[in-house]
Amino acid sequence: MASDSSLDAPLTRTTLGATFDTEEFLDACRGAARETDARHAVRELVQRTMASPGDVAEALRPEMGGLTLLHQADDLTVVHVVWAPGMRIYPHDHRMWAVIGIYDGQEDNSFYRRAETDRRHLVESGGKELRTGDVLTLGDDTIHAVANPTTRLTGAIHVYGGDFVNEPRSQWGPGPMEERPHDYAVTLEQFAEANRAWLSGTG
Repeated sequence: MASDSSLDAPLTRTTLGATFDTEEFLDACRGAARETDARHAVRELVQRTMASPGDVAEALRPEMGGLTLLHQADDLTVVHVVWAPGMRIYPHDHRMWAVIGIYDGQEDNSFYRRAETDRRHLVESGGKELRTGDVLTLGDDTIHAVANPTTRLTGAIHVYGGDFVNEPRSQWGPGPMEERPHDYAVTLEQFAEANRAWLSGTG
């Protein structure tokens, strides 16, 4: 059953703006997810939305790093993601497609693939810098790490083609880059730690 709620984490404030309306965007996402090629339909929607990134920033007004769960269902999850300055999150997979739209700041993606000799370990396979207005589509087999290299918040909308919270998947960190089951609580703590470092001036 679908739900729309906030995660127990350092959250951002979500408000509705005159031009970008969160509920209208979510309705459009749900409609796109019902299309035959849902990933393509969602990408087109996010591209149209990120054509006016300032409107999204004005509506969502990020104040702290964190995750806000805007919509969650078996076939679709929409998350407002805010990366704290200097934050980096370890490699992880999603096991579902994703569309990422940046409405403010910069999100650096480092991509990985499983090593041929030991499938539990990773080797680097390129990267992609996303800046304000950029949109990136990820396949369901993508493994990536994400960093905010700037000294200010980076805001993004991430749309996933499945239940992003409950889907069993993997992470390679924190600490040694060895595969382990994904732990959502650890992810949330990474955001909390990044906020503490930023606010204390050590990030």
